[in-house]
Amino acid sequence: MLTLTFSKFKKAFTPIPPCSCGGFRRPPNNSPRSFSAASDLLGLRFCIWVALKFDTFTDEPYYLVSDFLARNNLHSIYWEALELLNKKGILLTSDSVRALVRSYSHLGHTNKAIETFGRMRELGIVPDAHIYNTILRDVLRKQLFELAFALYNTMVKCNVVLNDYTYNMLIDGFCKSGNVKGALEMVDEMQKVNLVPDALSNTSVLYGLCQAKNMDEAHKWFHTMKENGYPPDVVSCNVLLNGYCQLGRLDEAVSFVRSMKIDGFSLNQNGYCSLINAFFRATRYSEAHAWYTRMFKEGIVPDAVTYAIMIRGLSDEGRVGEAIRMLDEMTQIGLTPDAHCYNAIIKGLCDVGLLNRAQSLRLEISKENVCTHTIIICEMCKRGMIDEAQELFHRIEKLGFVPSVVTFNVLINGLCKAHKLEEAILLCYNMEMRRTYWLFLRGPDLQKKVQQMCEDGQFLNAYEFLTLTNSRVKPDIITYNILINACCRASEIQRARHLFKELQKNGLSPDCVTYGTLIKGVESEEEAFNIFNRMQEDGCEPTLSVYRTLMTRLCKKSKVSLAFNLYFKYLKSLPSRDNDSIRALEEYLVGEKLEQVIRGLLELDFRARDFNLAPYTILLIGFCHVEKVDEALIIFSVLDEFNIKINATSCVHLIKGLCKKSRLYEARKIFLYSLDKGFMLRPKICNHLLKHLDSKDYKDWVVDLIGRMTSFGYHIPQYQKRKERTNVLRRIKLH
Repeated sequence: MLTLTFSKFKKAFTPIPPCSCGGFRRPPNNSPRSFSAASDLLGLRFCIWVALKFDTFTDEPYYLVSDFLARNNLHSIYWEALELLNKKGILLTSDSVRALVRSYSHLGHTNKAIETFGRMRELGIVPDAHIYNTILRDVLRKQLFELAFALYNTMVKCNVVLNDYTYNMLIDGFCKSGNVKGALEMVDEMQKVNLVPDALSNTSVLYGLCQAKNMDEAHKWFHTMKENGYPPDVVSCNVLLNGYCQLGRLDEAVSFVRSMKIDGFSLNQNGYCSLINAFFRATRYSEAHAWYTRMFKEGIVPDAVTYAIMIRGLSDEGRVGEAIRMLDEMTQIGLTPDAHCYNAIIKGLCDVGLLNRAQSLRLEISKENVCTHTIIICEMCKRGMIDEAQELFHRIEKLGFVPSVVTFNVLINGLCKAHKLEEAILLCYNMEMRRTYWLFLRGPDLQKKVQQMCEDGQFLNAYEFLTLTNSRVKPDIITYNILINACCRASEIQRARHLFKELQKNGLSPDCVTYGTLIKGVESEEEAFNIFNRMQEDGCEPTLSVYRTLMTRLCKKSKVSLAFNLYFKYLKSLPSRDNDSIRALEEYLVGEKLEQVIRGLLELDFRARDFNLAPYTILLIGFCHVEKVDEALIIFSVLDEFNIKINATSCVHLIKGLCKKSRLYEARKIFLYSLDKGFMLRPKICNHLLKHLDSKDYKDWVVDLIGRMTSFGYHIPQYQKRKERTNVLRRIKLH
């Protein structure tokens, strides 16, 4: 590499007079620099010569300079050359600096590119759209969307004329950041300045709609592209197909493949990969394999991505041996398995309990990575090997890796399950160490801060600030949910409340799990409903799990009617239920027509294909609590009539409730039902029933029950006297 001081630099840049043939004279043989080194400087010297000759430094030598700088790492010398030309009064255009910015960009030195861009003012140069585009491309590639949008706003304020390339990048950036509305506004802006959105713009919007899970709008946009003169190509088809696959709408995906064929498109490798991966994720393994076979028949040779999907799918399916054979097949055909392939198999081995073999395979990976260690740590935590998990976690840090938030969450969860709550909370606080105030900024506040930096010309500061913000490992909502749940289980409700407030101070929003955990954890019914109301006020729609928790609380307090009303409220929040039908069922309940209510609810469930046994179980048990066993039996009978298997917990409460009312025939019938359904009830409830049957009137029932229990695997009840037990056993043998 050639190194020059500034004094040598001036000498080196003395313009070389052209020879008679119109070229440049070759340096003399006795030159201290080799001919190769002098040739390397030729491009740069040519630029300076052009600048001095024409009193300007325009874009004629731009591409030559950019490539030359990237090859020879002479960026600082080039900047000094620009400063020298500026002092001599040579007019420097935006393209002269863009050569340097573009070179940094090609080398991956985004920070240097942005620093150079920010220093253009020192040379009196006004940035144009081309150099903004170069910077935009870099920051969008690094997913620093806030900075990209701030640069766009700066361009508008500085009256920089945007071109179609700028708009296309911004549309793509808005879509990838999840802001489809912003992308559509960019499309409108293009049209206002008489720029026509092309196929690339339309495909970006299509991608954004799919990522936003708005497939109905994506489908409309797909057909709008046709109407606007941009017929879909195989890329846009794959985008829409992948959107259906990502959401698990596989029947629609297959239907779309058929329509693609009608339009003359064939599935390529990307399309097959989307389908195979989606069928594996939906645990529709046979269909995933069928599409893989079909791909072969179409003559498409699988690449590394396809193999990675198949290896992960086979591992998730439990066919780890086949996944390992496929890994060997990859190497045999010249493909190099990446960490994703190894990690899939390592996870598969852990899932089938082969931790030691997974550990051995981890050592085969050429480069250790955080994801591999996280999988192993997760399995160790599942097995209660918390000390070993912590040791491996510290190894990650010693190797210089930054543990991901997933790694932290896995270990924090393991510590909580091992009843090491203090260590778990300490680990969470370690994630937050050395964070500044600005790292807590989110959304509009973050965008405002970055925009202000750009307007002040602090482009590099904005870049470094965002890079730091994105690279820091911060507790996410999952971290806090784990800790809040652990605190509630440990009856440390005050600490759970503190964590709830802390997560909000850190810019996070509680989700259904957060609220549900607190509702379940607090002791006061009033506080539970206050949290429930606040949850709705904050726009967080309660899930069935939350309603179940509150219904259970009400039933334990003998407020079954309120629990029923709460369940009706949940059903009304579902778009799949008919509110008029629900209101009619509410009137039936007021009229104490419980059987019609349960039948009506079941019919609504089956019509919506959304049956869940839990609410019926809670209400059944609730009636048992208030000693309304007739109502409980109605629920039991209707469920049984609909061929719904009632769970063991309901059976236990019914047996206890019926025994208390001395309705032993029905209690015995429920117990026989539990035996027929294969439930193994605890000895306590068995003894409870037999004690109530312990009289001469029920001896035959006792003999029958004990006989069935013995054949089912129950131990003979211990409450009976030895003589009585012997008599019973003798009678069983006679039978």
